[in-house]
Amino acid sequence: MIYLITGGERSGKSSYAQNLALKLSDTPVYVATARKWDDDFQNRIDRHQQERDERWTNIEKEKHLSEIDFSGKVALIDCVTLWLTNFFVDTKYDVAVSLEEAKKEFLAMASQENATLIIVTNEIGMGVHAETHIGRKFTELQGWMNQFLASNADEVVLMVSGIPVKIKG
Repeated sequence: MIYLITGGERSGKSSYAQNLALKLSDTPVYVATARKWDDDFQNRIDRHQQERDERWTNIEKEKHLSEIDFSGKVALIDCVTLWLTNFFVDTKYDVAVSLEEAKKEFLAMASQENATLIIVTNEIGMGVHAETHIGRKFTELQGWMNQFLASNADEVVLMVSGIPVKIKG
């Protein structure tokens, strides 16, 4: 089963996804995709870790999520935007290669037996138009990956101001 939880920044995606994971499992897995770019990101990582108690297994994985054994588990992957950023930066901002690598990782991860994946992503294209060329390229990458994930998801939920709106499934 694949759940995609999408929405704008601070729309309640992570909280909703965590509650869903705990509803589906007593011992869910949390996969953090953030790269520790600076002190601000480290503080964000620390805050998110403090929000989760001993029921959670925490895994930090920047790119190769298919290396994690999800078989028979409920896993929350937070988030696609930071995960894609890692591909985008490592490919020197190549949208096509980043998209290909991310899709390949997703398909390998999603093919694991009896895995329930709860994937958090951002709708960054709904806001202000990116000011830089690289920002616009990343917005395209994010939009194409979100479409791919949604087409493969069993259920898609759009978070609006903390309210879940089911848009698929």
